[in-house]
Amino acid sequence: MSDDRLLPVRAVWTDFGGVLTPPIDQDLETFCLRTDIPAEAMRAAMTAVAAPFGNDLMAPLDTPLLSEDEWAARMNAELRARGIETDLTGFGKRWFDGRETNEPWRAHLVELRAAGVYVGLLSNMPPAWDPLWRRMICPDGTEALFDGLALSFEIGARKPDPRIFEVAAGLAGVAPGECLLVDDIERNCAGARAAGWQAIHFTGAEAAAEQLARHLPPRTTAGPAAT
Repeated sequence: MSDDRLLPVRAVWTDFGGVLTPPIDQDLETFCLRTDIPAEAMRAAMTAVAAPFGNDLMAPLDTPLLSEDEWAARMNAELRARGIETDLTGFGKRWFDGRETNEPWRAHLVELRAAGVYVGLLSNMPPAWDPLWRRMICPDGTEALFDGLALSFEIGARKPDPRIFEVAAGLAGVAPGECLLVDDIERNCAGARAAGWQAIHFTGAEAAAEQLARHLPPRTTAGPAAT
């Protein structure tokens, strides 16, 4: 469907990791430097732990299929098999330690809400991380930034499963075609489109804001975020 036939967007759903934070690969490199775990070994261990659950590295944690403690124990064993002695117990708190917020994109979400757009968070999120992301980007409470939350561990489905998009559209109270996902992973964008949504592949706050402006009703005044 060409852009001129798309419905105006009434609900913008943003991803968390890689959109409201730096790119995930960058965060992983930072974590590995801080913990003295070679990044290549960390990725290999994550791949091995995720293998029984599919090909997504975070699949065991997001729905969740493993508790964070179970995941950490399996990671410790995989890293030990690669000659690396470490303890990833309490991984979430260590992962979020010093993690940065993408402030330009956060500011743009605030502008969108002020302009009357429904703004939601749609994220594949482990339950143990729930208080951590809230403290990171919503110190004044989630209602200060988001109209709704669609989190994988609460819904029992994760992007790009169509179920999570169905639930999110219902929360917003709008038609699927009036929803738009902003996500840094293209397969999640493809999943949103397959569910009847619109989507923007996120590569940066300014570019995403400029693309999003073309999908919003004319009355919406929020402009591109500054970088």
